Amino acid sequence: ACFRLLCSLLLPALFLSGILCICLVLLLWGVRLWLQRKKQLSSAGRDGKRPLLVAFFHPYCNAGGGGERVLWCAIRTLQKKYRNVTCVVYTGDRDATGEEIVEGAFRRFNIKLIHPVKFVFLEKRFLVEASLYPHFTLLGQSLGSVLLGWEALLKCVPDIYIDSMGYAFTIPLFKYLGGCRIGCYVHYPTISTDMLSVVRNQDTRFNNAAFITSSPLLCKFKLAYYYFFAFMYGLVGSCSDVVMVNSSWTLNHILSLWRAGACTSVVYPPCDIQTFLDIPLEVEESTSEYSIVSVSQFRPEKDHPLQIRAFAKLLKEKRVGQQPSLKLILIGGCRNQQDEERVNNLKCLCEELGVSDDVIFRINIPFEELKRHLAEATIGLHTMWNEHFGIGVVECMAAGTVILAHNSGGPKLDIVVPHEGCVTGFLAEDEDSYAETMAYIFSLSPEKRLAIRENARRSVHRFSEQNFEDTFLLSVEPLFK
Repeated sequence: ACFRLLCSLLLPALFLSGILCICLVLLLWGVRLWLQRKKQLSSAGRDGKRPLLVAFFHPYCNAGGGGERVLWCAIRTLQKKYRNVTCVVYTGDRDATGEEIVEGAFRRFNIKLIHPVKFVFLEKRFLVEASLYPHFTLLGQSLGSVLLGWEALLKCVPDIYIDSMGYAFTIPLFKYLGGCRIGCYVHYPTISTDMLSVVRNQDTRFNNAAFITSSPLLCKFKLAYYYFFAFMYGLVGSCSDVVMVNSSWTLNHILSLWRAGACTSVVYPPCDIQTFLDIPLEVEESTSEYSIVSVSQFRPEKDHPLQIRAFAKLLKEKRVGQQPSLKLILIGGCRNQQDEERVNNLKCLCEELGVSDDVIFRINIPFEELKRHLAEATIGLHTMWNEHFGIGVVECMAAGTVILAHNSGGPKLDIVVPHEGCVTGFLAEDEDSYAETMAYIFSLSPEKRLAIRENARRSVHRFSEQNFEDTFLLSVEPLFK
C-alpha cells in the first residue's frame, strides 16, 4: 500500500518535472533564436557586409587603472589587425560621453584609437558594486553581473564577447543564449586556492575577519561557501573558448579552477615602460640622503605597515653604518575616506615607532612628480602578498630603482627574475628580511647597484605594449577563424 502510494505521488511529480524541464529548454532555445535574429537584422557596413562585432564587457572602462590600459590597448590592437571589425564596449560610466571616455584613454595612457568605438551604456551597474552585498559579496556580485550581462546582451548581441574585467558568470549567458565566441582576460581570479587556504588555516586577513577565524563553526561554513563558489566559478570559466591571464601566478590558479589548459595562455599587461626608460641612468653621485620609494594605492592588501616597520628596524639597528641619512617616501592614491583614515593610521604608526621625521607621505601627486621621485630613489619598495602581477614593480625597475618586492605572486614568478643570468632585483617576506635586504642594497658600491639597475631595465622590455599586442593577437586568433 505504501509502495503504491509512493508511486502514485512520485510518477506525477517526475512527469511534471520533465514537462517543466522541456518548457525551460524550449524557452531558452526561443530566446537564443530571437537574439540571433536580432543580431542578423543589425545594420551592414559601407561595403554591404555586416561588420564583425567584438564586444568587451568592462563596466568601469573610465576608471583609468591597469585594467583599462589593457582594454584600450586590446581594442587598438584589433583595429590595427582586422579591417571589418567594430569594437563595442559595455560600460556603466553614464556620467561621461563616448567621446570623453576615448579622450580620457588618450590623456591617461597615450593610446589613440584608429577607428571609433561603439559604447553600450548600462543602467544597472550598481548590481556589481561590493557595497550592495555586505555579506556573501562574491556570490552577490557574481549574480548581479549576470543581470547586468543580460541588460548588455539585450542592447547589443555581438559575434565575439570578451570579458575584460573578471565577470566570469556572464560567460554562459553570452555563449549559450547569445551564440557568441568567448574570450576573457583574467587580471585576478575571483576566488583563488590561496583564499581557500586562508580560511582553512583560520588566518586573519583583510578579507577574513577575526570573528570568523575565532569560530570553528563559522570557519567551516565559510569554507563550504568558498568551495561551492569555487566549483561554480570553475564551471562558468570553463565555457570560454580563449582564456588570457596576466601572469604565471594567475595562470596557476585559473588552470586549477577552470581546467581549460588547452585554450589558456599568459598575456602580460602592457606597461608604460618607455616613459620611465627615458630617465637617464648614471652612477649615483655622493649624496647626503638616500630615498626608498613605495608606489601603490593606500589599500589594506598593499601592507604599508610592513614597509614602515621594516624601515624603522633598518634605522634602529644602524645596519647602514656611515651611510647618508635615509627617507622612506610613500606615494599613493586615496580613493575615499577609508583610504584617508588608513593614511592617518600609518602616520600614527610612524610616530609610535619614532620615524615620523623620516617617512614622507605623497598623496594623489601628478605624474611628473612621481617620475621625479623614482628618478631620485635608490630602492623601489613593494610589500603586497600574492600581487597577481605588479605594474608598479615593473615601473620602478624601468625607472632605474633597485627593486625590493614581496617574495610571492607575479613579482616572484614573472618580474624580479634573473635576466640572461644576471640579478634584476631582490625579494623579501617579512620585517627582518626587508630590513636586511635594504641594508645589503645600501652596502653595495654605486657601480654594482648600477649594474643591477641596467639588468632590470633590459628585462622589462617583455612587458612593453608591442609585446602585449603580439601575444594578444596570437591568443585571440581562434575567435576570428
